[in-house]
Amino acid sequence: MKTSIATVSISGNFTEKLEAIAAAGFNGIEIFEQDFIAHDGDPREVGDLIRSMGLEVMLFQPFRDFEGLPEPLRGKAFDRAERKFDLMQELGTDLVLVCSSCHPEALGGIDRAAADFHELGERAAKRGLRVGYEALAWGRHVNDHRDAWEIVRRADHANVGIILDSFHTLARKIDPETIRRIPGDKIFFVQLADAPAIDMDLLYWSRHFRNMPGEGDLDVISFTRAVMATGYSGPISLEIFNDQFRGGSPRTIAQDGHRSLIALMDDVVGAEPGLVPSIAPMPQRAKVKGVSFVEFATRGDEAIALEEMLESLGFSRSGQHIAKQLTLWSQGDIRIVVNRETTGYASSAYTMHGTSVCDIGLDVSGASETMARASALGAQPFSQPIGPGELDIPAIRGLSGSVLHFLDDSSGLNEVWSVEFQGDGTSSKGAGLTRIDHLAQTMSYDQMLSWSLFYTTLFDMGKSPMVDVVDPDGLVRSQALETPDGAFRITLNGAETHRTMAGNFLADSFGASVQHIALATDDIFATSDALDGRGFEPMAMSENYYADLTARFDLPADLLGRLKRRNILYDEDANGAFFQLYSRPSVGGMFFEIVQRIDGYAGYGAPNAPFRIAAQKRLMRPKGMPRR
Repeated sequence: MKTSIATVSISGNFTEKLEAIAAAGFNGIEIFEQDFIAHDGDPREVGDLIRSMGLEVMLFQPFRDFEGLPEPLRGKAFDRAERKFDLMQELGTDLVLVCSSCHPEALGGIDRAAADFHELGERAAKRGLRVGYEALAWGRHVNDHRDAWEIVRRADHANVGIILDSFHTLARKIDPETIRRIPGDKIFFVQLADAPAIDMDLLYWSRHFRNMPGEGDLDVISFTRAVMATGYSGPISLEIFNDQFRGGSPRTIAQDGHRSLIALMDDVVGAEPGLVPSIAPMPQRAKVKGVSFVEFATRGDEAIALEEMLESLGFSRSGQHIAKQLTLWSQGDIRIVVNRETTGYASSAYTMHGTSVCDIGLDVSGASETMARASALGAQPFSQPIGPGELDIPAIRGLSGSVLHFLDDSSGLNEVWSVEFQGDGTSSKGAGLTRIDHLAQTMSYDQMLSWSLFYTTLFDMGKSPMVDVVDPDGLVRSQALETPDGAFRITLNGAETHRTMAGNFLADSFGASVQHIALATDDIFATSDALDGRGFEPMAMSENYYADLTARFDLPADLLGRLKRRNILYDEDANGAFFQLYSRPSVGGMFFEIVQRIDGYAGYGAPNAPFRIAAQKRLMRPKGMPRR
């Protein structure tokens, strides 16, 4: 099945759009008329340019305000159509999208519209062209694909068909199952878009907030299943209007778009096997059993400071790499690798970001299957020379150029600790930390949808609604992703300004990905006691925070006193309770969090975030003060 994307969906000039679309792996494009008009090449040159990049011109759009007009407007509409037919033939495309009329003088009536389309079909047929009719969700008389289909049916012309757009159907809450009644050969083109659930004017919602399938809240899978059930075998295309995308990287957006279509069609095939015989199923989304390791790139005094922090958290040195300057620190099921190499990838990461997380190892159900799915979704493989005695562990590039390695039991990759490291390899009980609860990744806000899509299409993960976290100097958008059993959790934090703590971390680290690591314990008070004797310095919370807790929750006085003495934060939801204890910011601006979940607490302590950020900012250098 061929893939396509409307040129309006991504940023850049016309040539930049085409280059990005071709590089992402699309088969063709929808030419949005404004993009063509703004370009300085004539139609024939544009068509040749597109084909020279290995792309097809699959659709010309949009042709507006055509059907149901009184004379003399009706005659002028047909004249306009003839001129667009001339243009299409020079471009080398045979299909035009006509969207339902919004003209204030348009007359209603299905038969009137059908007669107009029959005549337009006659004119198109003489040139070997086709006409597709699409119901806009805000159309003056036609805003439902069922009405558009009835007009096409009554037009009764081989060169007139319907164009379906998931946004127009799903935004109006029209049952997509009704699409199954349409003959597949009368569906000329299919456009796909998702969108967040927002209660607003349909036109404004469509023009500013569409996103890639899988990035929003619309049931695009059910829509696409219904389309495929008709026997439709034409292209699947993206038509995305989004303010954020208009300012983003053309290549990134195009890659996200292609990834979203591949994942969507895989979901359709998985939900209704045999529905699309031409599509071979990919390996299923990888099941992540947990975080196998987190690796830091670091050097010199910063490496010493990092290891002192790990010691204060109860970690012990449990192994040294057989050939490289890699030290393994362990506690419970947590492994942290400190990489002091001066060559290779980690060295480059240190040069770029300073001390930072450069690599994350995930324990997955099948490493080779995970790599196969990642490759099918367009992920960039990562490799570097393998030394004697080292395992070849599959990996891809992750956020901000970081790396994700995939380990499993079946292939022996989880034996890397005994194969590549010298030492007892045992994990101490330390301070009672047991596992990595979650990783907090920080990015610019306009990257959030991209990385949410990356994780949820590759791994078996769900996403929570996006929330706003208040920073004293702005807002940070946050979204949590996690596996069904909670074995792997990530929070994505999008910064819109460098003034926020998240934005400051991005600026200072030149885009490092992980800002903090949350470590789980079964008893946060026992852990806090153990940390006392190790020189751990918790982040101090204000008196006002604990005074507010008494108003928010009915906590026993002795528990409140213990929280206050230990600088432990508290939250609860309908399922259970949550305790949090933070380190002070360490080298590179990152920090550690210690958490305890009780009775199925499902969140991440979001109500505490503004107070935690304020406390951290009190430890940062005053605004305007130079770096030392």
